[in-house]
Amino acid sequence: MFEQLEERMGKAIHALKSDLATIRTGRANAALLDHVRVPYYGSDVPVSQVGSISVPEPRILMISPWEKSVLKDLEKALLSADLGLNPSNDGEVIRLVLPELNEERRKEFVKHARSMSEKAKISIRNLRRDANEAVKKQVKDDALPEDESKRLQDEIQKITDRYIIEVDQVIDKKEQDILTV
Repeated sequence: MFEQLEERMGKAIHALKSDLATIRTGRANAALLDHVRVPYYGSDVPVSQVGSISVPEPRILMISPWEKSVLKDLEKALLSADLGLNPSNDGEVIRLVLPELNEERRKEFVKHARSMSEKAKISIRNLRRDANEAVKKQVKDDALPEDESKRLQDEIQKITDRYIIEVDQVIDKKEQDILTV
């Protein structure tokens, strides 16, 4: 029972980390392009499947497509992705220069990151509620004594507290990354 609960709470943390990776910090990160889809041979695929993404300098992302024919579609996809970045195409590669973030924009990113962390906490609390309800149902069905139920609920709360602390640690680290100039 606890293994399944911890696995599901771990997935909530993993989802939070992958969502936070899409928030821009002062440095270039290939994860910014994870949600950009490019039309390629009749289907939309992630940028990473049409070329290699590299970070030659701290504020530049460079995409080298495996086929030159995909350059125009890749450029259109990057423009329509609303990343706030202008791709420059030199016929070989596409470069994305990340502008320096001003203080106001950084604070907006921090707010967005905090709302993502709050959603993760809500998800973890919902998992706790479901686990507690399952324990209470066992008591109601006379499959579990009352004192054992209390012990299990205390253990569920300890697991929940541990994962909530982990969410706080993840968001604090991301906040530092965003606010670092």
